Amino acid sequence: MVSVTPIAKRILNYVPFVLVLIDMRYEGVRCGNTADVENHLEMGKKLLAAGQLADALSHFHAAVDGDPKNYMAYYRRATVYFAMGKSKSALPDLSKVIELKPDFTAAVLQRGNLLLKQGRLDEAETDFKKVLKSHPNDKDEKEAQSQLKKSDEIQRIVIQARAHFDRKEYSSAVLHLDVVIETCAWDVDARDMRAECFIQLGEMGKAITDLKATSKLRSDNTQAFYKLSTIYYHLGDHETSLGSVRECLKLDPDHKQCFSHYKQVKKLSKQIQSAEELIQEQRYGDAVSKYETVMKTEPDVPSYILQAKERICHCLSKDQQGGLAIPVCSEALESEPENVNVLKDRAEAYLQEEQYEEAIKDFESAREHSENDRQIKEGLERAQRLLKQSQKRDYYKILGVKRTAQKKEIIKAYRKLAQKWHPDNFMDAEDKKKAEKKFIDIAQAKEVLTDPEMRSKFDQGEDPMDPESQQGGHHHHGNFHGGHSHFQGFNPFGSGFNFKFTHN
Repeated sequence: MVSVTPIAKRILNYVPFVLVLIDMRYEGVRCGNTADVENHLEMGKKLLAAGQLADALSHFHAAVDGDPKNYMAYYRRATVYFAMGKSKSALPDLSKVIELKPDFTAAVLQRGNLLLKQGRLDEAETDFKKVLKSHPNDKDEKEAQSQLKKSDEIQRIVIQARAHFDRKEYSSAVLHLDVVIETCAWDVDARDMRAECFIQLGEMGKAITDLKATSKLRSDNTQAFYKLSTIYYHLGDHETSLGSVRECLKLDPDHKQCFSHYKQVKKLSKQIQSAEELIQEQRYGDAVSKYETVMKTEPDVPSYILQAKERICHCLSKDQQGGLAIPVCSEALESEPENVNVLKDRAEAYLQEEQYEEAIKDFESAREHSENDRQIKEGLERAQRLLKQSQKRDYYKILGVKRTAQKKEIIKAYRKLAQKWHPDNFMDAEDKKKAEKKFIDIAQAKEVLTDPEMRSKFDQGEDPMDPESQQGGHHHHGNFHGGHSHFQGFNPFGSGFNFKFTHN
């Protein structure tokens, strides 16, 4: 027999009293918790009815935490999840409700409907059959029978869709999958299959819609992000492609396909970004070289080839290299005849090459596709003025210089021609008269093209020396008008320049 010390006896005498106190405290806490849970449930119901879903959800969270065996707390929380469109979160709560109260028909029916939307047809059928066995009310019985019939039909259609897909009859497969997804909107497998059908049919926009849905419906869907990235890449949208492949690598940093694709997209994206920065800095020659590199990096994707040609066309046009720009622009327009930007750039290149009628045609074509573009309107008006001007007097042609000629080139060409056509070089009266007219034209050309303001007007299609083209009939530097009588005493070579004629 074990001996008990006096101190131990005293402690044992207090045990029944302590146990009673503990039991009383537990009952108090439990009663307090029950009141709190009921309060949270009531507040949650009111907030749910008022449409304040986030606040209602907080109260139902608290109710579940306060009493993990309260099936109504789970059911109410599932209802909020449904209202918030978070069906995936609602499913575990409904399952918990059914675990705690197997005869809760409404929860079983809701779970069956949710499973049906997710395409989990066998599980959905089990729930619908369970409802029918539970002696439901007329409304629930009718719904369960209807959904069970629908589930059976969907199973048959899924088998047909798969058979068409395996035979590569993608259009037929899509028709069947449309019916499936109409009922099973959250069926990831059906959407994945339909997305693949769309890819094979070349309907990339529809494929993107399904893949975006599956990337949200399945939390670890790396394949969806990979496919999205490759589609965007081949459509020429390298920035969105880069974003999608990064999402894939967030889920799986070691994903081989995504990592390999990421390096390719990153390389191309960096080249295009660099080229665009060069264009912003007006370093057009360097930008052309960079876009030529882009074409070498991705020669098999038409979108990037077209983009590169479009931007090279733009750069050459801006760089006043019309002769080089025109063929590149024309190649871009072969692939995309209605590209307004290319039409405008080629029109500008035609102007630089003094092919005014071609420029007018391009501006008119661009206007058909972009009626309110001010740049097109101004360009067309300028081209029309230049065409009209070219049919009269062209100071660049008189001096034999290009429209891009610098002031030094203009003066050099002028002096050479002035020396040749100076009236003192001609003895015959008829030849002298002809030379005087030629000499005045040369001098006028030099004056217009060496004066920035006058040259700008001329380049816009306005002749500063022609009174008819001046607003209000005013003209500039009237010394040249009226022929030889105004030529007397004029030094066409400018002050400080003494020209000596040598006669044979």
